[in-house]
Amino acid sequence: MTNEQSQQPESQFQDAEQESAEPPQAAASEASQQPPAQPSESEQASEPGGESSQDPETAIAELRQEIETLRQQLEQKNEQYQQLQNQSARVAADFENFRKRSEREKAELEQKVKQETLAEILPIVDNFERARTQIQPQTEGEMSVHKNYQGLYKQLVDSLKSLGVSAMRPEGQPFDPQYHEAVLREPSQAYEEGQVIEQLIRGYWLGDRVLRHASVKVAAPSETAEAGESAQPDEAAQPGEATEGESQQSASDAASNSAECSE
Repeated sequence: MTNEQSQQPESQFQDAEQESAEPPQAAASEASQQPPAQPSESEQASEPGGESSQDPETAIAELRQEIETLRQQLEQKNEQYQQLQNQSARVAADFENFRKRSEREKAELEQKVKQETLAEILPIVDNFERARTQIQPQTEGEMSVHKNYQGLYKQLVDSLKSLGVSAMRPEGQPFDPQYHEAVLREPSQAYEEGQVIEQLIRGYWLGDRVLRHASVKVAAPSETAEAGESAQPDEAAQPGEATEGESQQSASDAASNSAECSE
């Protein structure tokens, strides 16, 4: 191994020691050559005399503007809430009216169907009543049959009563076309004119409504009253019979009128 090769590592080691042993003055000169670091925004804001510090009046104005904006938004939200509340109240009222109207229409429809159905049964009741008044059983067998169908009639009447059907009793009452149907007019001294004398076909109520009008006989003025009324004009005409000239004049006038008509 030659002397030159042995001296090369030693020279490299010495160079490294020289670099690490540079004086602190050189390091300070290098640091002074670098640009100074910029202060942070927080440091600038913390400095009382810094140019970036905000004016208090400007900050207060911005806060007031923000409060006004929030107040306007709150008013808009309140208006929207009030509108929605009014709409909800109207919808609830409409639904309540619809519910009441539906219930009323349902009740009226049920009443109408009930009334029409019961009106179809009433002629059967009439036949039972005619049979009860007209048929007179003579034998025990006839009496048994009579009791049987009268029992059916009683069951039918009880069923009608349970449904709210009741019979009219118009005898002696003034005639009312809302409830009665005048079939006959008969002079009567026992009843005043316009009163119901007899019910010919029984009328019925369904609750407070007319299920069927009663066919009735109505009292007319009696014959004596009619005779008295007819006698009054004759008595009033007696003063006119005092002069025969007036009657002759009227007769001649009638003759002349008939002659003119014939011409």
